[in-house]
Order: sequence, then structure tokens, then C-alpha cells
Amino acid sequence: MKTTTRRLAMALWASALTCMPALAQDGPQQLPTVMLGISFHNIKAEVAVTPKQHEIGLMHRTSMGPNDGMIFVFEQAGQQCFWMKNTLIPLSVAFISDDGTIVNLDEMKPETLNPHCSTKPVRYVLEMNTGWFSKRGLKAGIKVKGQPFNMTK
Repeated sequence: MKTTTRRLAMALWASALTCMPALAQDGPQQLPTVMLGISFHNIKAEVAVTPKQHEIGLMHRTSMGPNDGMIFVFEQAGQQCFWMKNTLIPLSVAFISDDGTIVNLDEMKPETLNPHCSTKPVRYVLEMNTGWFSKRGLKAGIKVKGQPFNMTK
């Protein structure tokens, strides 16, 4: 549901997050983080909101903490597709609707250009270490909690 208040809150949140610059594309970027929750599991997720931050994503990293990830925030819902160019670690990806519901999950192999796409229009994509969702029995239909989902009415 789109409301003026929600759009203003998202704009303020996005502008605050974009104040921190990303590193050059030849090295990993460090972005602001938010805490997310899925079931009883906590996630510390870096937040990518700008097209440049989306493009760099988790490229050039050699490891990531066991409950660390990156959430990609898009201005509007659409079919989101990801690949693994210059991404050195295998990842699991969750495509997430406005209300935090996981639409679909996929596994992505490092340094490939194979597309991994949402099955429905989404505004959020969460990348975690490979197998993170399956090891915890998490599937499509489960809700992710935390910012930005708690702003949805």
C-alpha cells in the first residue's frame, strides 16, 4: 500500500543510508546495516539502495559472517534478477515482497553470469551465505521482519 507517509519515511531512510560512500568497484563496499529477523534467526544486513551499490553488491568478498548478508532495496517492485560477476563466495538469495514475505529462494554459484530472478515483482532482495535459508528450514511464504518491512502498513 502506497501512502505519502510511507514514501516520505522510505525516502528519508534511503537518503540517510546513501550518505556513506561505497568503495571503488575493485574492492568490497561497506554499507550501513540493519537488523532483520526471520523466524527465530537474526541477520545483520548491509543495505544497498543506490544503483551503484546494487551493481557492486557483495563483489570481491572472500568471506561473510555466518548471519551477515546484504539487502537490496529497489524504488519500486519489479522482476529483480541477480548474477554473480566478481562475487567470490557462493550465496543464497531471497526475493521479498513489500510486506516482508519471501516470494522465492535460489542458490547462486560464484563468478557466474547465470540469472537468478524473482518469480513475482519484488522490491527487496536478501543475499546470505549459500545454504543459509535451507539449513534453517526457511522457505517461500515466511516473513522477514525489521526495517524496511515494519514501515509497511
